[in-house]
Order: sequence, then C-alpha cells, then structure tokens
Amino acid sequence: MQSFALKTSDNKSIRFNLYTEAAPVTCTAFIKLLPFTRTFMHARVSGQEIWIDDAPPLDIIQENASVFAEPGEIVYGPLNARRTKTINCMGIYYGEGKGLDACNIFAKVFEEDMHLLKKLGDDIWRNGTQALSFEGAK
Repeated sequence: MQSFALKTSDNKSIRFNLYTEAAPVTCTAFIKLLPFTRTFMHARVSGQEIWIDDAPPLDIIQENASVFAEPGEIVYGPLNARRTKTINCMGIYYGEGKGLDACNIFAKVFEEDMHLLKKLGDDIWRNGTQALSFEGAK
C-alpha cells in the first residue's frame, strides 16, 4: 500500500502518499494501525498544523525526522525518539509551520487534495476540534 486517506466529519476524503523510501519503518507501522479515529485540534505555536497528542503508539525508531515539515506533510512522534517532546504526537501541516521538536515525516497529501486539507485546517482553527478517521487506500 503506497497511500491512505483520512475522512473528515462531513465525509470528505483526503488522500496521502507514503514516503516509503525515506521512512519505510514508519510507513509500515502506520499502515498496520489502520483504521483508527482521533479528534484533532489546531496547534498553538507550530503554525498551520492540526495535531493530536494521543496518537496510536508506534514503538519504532526515529527516521526522516525534522522540525521542518512542508505544507501537506504528516509527522509522527515515535516512542523510541531521540527527543521526548513529540512522543506519541501526530501532526498534519496544511500550510507553513515548524514543529516543536523532531518527528518522523512519513507522508504528504496528494496535490489535487491540498485544497481540501487547507479547508480542514481552517475549519478546525475557526470551529474547534474534529474527529478524523484514517483508513487504507481503496
């Protein structure tokens, strides 16, 4: 599986490509977690990001890790991180931002779905939290 999707509360589907070469361990572990649902909130200090601090735990290494994610990328804080501020966190950047600490960058939104991701980020920023469901590609 090279991709996955998230479903919004209004049943929109936003697709993401996995970085299977840059983050193979993270991609494999993430796909094994699917499907799952979590309630995302807007970040306070890291820019245009929605995030959770109760991600399903990934007991994996830190790989392809940085605080500098591009718009549309997803980051994950593994349990075996070299740093501790981002353990068990997951973030989705819908615009410019910089992480609080290094996370594994493992996927990016399909270019044609970026407008949906930006709308989702703005909706959460303006209206509060939203439950998002993650599932395998169909």
